[in-house]
Amino acid sequence: MVNSPRPQGDRCPALDRRPRPTDTWGPPAVHLRVGRSPPAAPTVDVVSPTAPRVIAVVVTHRRPGLLAQGLAALAAQDRRPDHLVVVDNADDPHTRDVVEECDLPLTYLPSATNLGGAGGFAYGVLTARALGADLVWMADDDGRPATTSTLTRLLRAAADEDLEVVAPLVLDVDDPSRLAFGLRLGTRRAAVRTDLPGTGVVHGVANPFNGMLLTTRALDAVGVPDPRLVVRGDEVELHRRLVRSGLPFGTCLDATWLHPSGTRDVVPLLGGSVPVYVPADPERARVAYRNLGWLTSQPGMRWRRWPDEARYAWYHLVVRRDPEAWREWRERSAAGRREQFVS
Repeated sequence: MVNSPRPQGDRCPALDRRPRPTDTWGPPAVHLRVGRSPPAAPTVDVVSPTAPRVIAVVVTHRRPGLLAQGLAALAAQDRRPDHLVVVDNADDPHTRDVVEECDLPLTYLPSATNLGGAGGFAYGVLTARALGADLVWMADDDGRPATTSTLTRLLRAAADEDLEVVAPLVLDVDDPSRLAFGLRLGTRRAAVRTDLPGTGVVHGVANPFNGMLLTTRALDAVGVPDPRLVVRGDEVELHRRLVRSGLPFGTCLDATWLHPSGTRDVVPLLGGSVPVYVPADPERARVAYRNLGWLTSQPGMRWRRWPDEARYAWYHLVVRRDPEAWREWRERSAAGRREQFVS
């Protein structure tokens, strides 16, 4: 059945309560699960016909164990997503088995090409839009909601604060007293839970992809992640677009998300006050440096070029005493600023 078009208006879809036809749709035939009948219409008791339609988008690549944990946590929400889109960047049979066990209405998108995280999210988000999403809930395969009320609290924060984008607080899965990525608060960076208030919303800052909930109005304004930014930079670039859009967004401190620490490849300089990103894998480093160089050529990010020059010069020349690595960083960064994404 084709979804009836929604009336257009200026009201934030997260707050839209206009009546809509009862939901009886399923995934298009091209995406039906092999060997199974089409899923029945969603019958989530807590979702009324007038509630916004939330579609979760998960991108995965050969991590079926972690994916199983994440999908179970999504399905256990007290306000469950109305539909799930899983982008499998490896077309992996073990991943397919995990997806088939999830009892949410779903669309499985196996890809013969590894699209990367950004490309996978672009594919998944556009599919969610085509399926009639009012809000898109994004997740990597190695993260998951920390509680059963994460989505409920995100929706409540969006309604109470009139936010177009709201993200949960992302905690280190191995030590939930610490933040997985940190959170920028003006001139300082929160690293532990106690650096933040116990409740409320921190406006103007968010960790993209990790449980972030976006309205369709926000997606119209910022678009989908740039598939060229594999390895590193896609989340920074999406945040850049979000800031420049002028739309209200923030992090809900009452909604939490679990994710492995993102500090693995971050080297602290000057007592930890200046972080520098240095992937251990040389090829990942080359791609990351190119992407970060491209970012410093974009509106809203150009101010970062010279601080980046200074911190990477200090790391390679003073800390590592490796002028060859410094020259390579400069070459890759310059290639990014010239938008030369072909290696």
